[in-house]
Amino acid sequence: MDEIEAIKRAAAERGKSMDLPYSGALLPKEAHALMRKGAKLVDVRTRAELAYVGRVPGSLAVEWQTYPGNKPNAQFLEQLAEVTSKEDPVMFICRSGARSHHTAAIATEAGWSECYNVLEGFEGDIDENHHRNTIGGWRVSGLPWVQS
Repeated sequence: MDEIEAIKRAAAERGKSMDLPYSGALLPKEAHALMRKGAKLVDVRTRAELAYVGRVPGSLAVEWQTYPGNKPNAQFLEQLAEVTSKEDPVMFICRSGARSHHTAAIATEAGWSECYNVLEGFEGDIDENHHRNTIGGWRVSGLPWVQS
């Protein structure tokens, strides 16, 4: 079994244990490995988050909620279809993994065949001081990111 198959199998096993309605759940380093092999990484955070907090180079931006106001993006699936194919492996990332969970589920329901949530998200979980970027997440994992 090659690296990509092993990652997808681990993600599927996590997804099954978490009773997820999509292909699986990836750790940030696993998502990065799949991205290097052609899987699409879709960042569903707001444009403000991307501009001020940072983003993953090569990721695709499709807001799940709009800024300001955090209103649902009524064109989410249409915009997703503009940047991905329903046959592409698609990984969703947000700040902590919550919004991306919902987008992976909605995309799967809409016919995307291989959807994953990136656990821990871009910034990870909140620590004991109520700060992010110290426990888990894309940035803490030392993966590539840029800030505007």
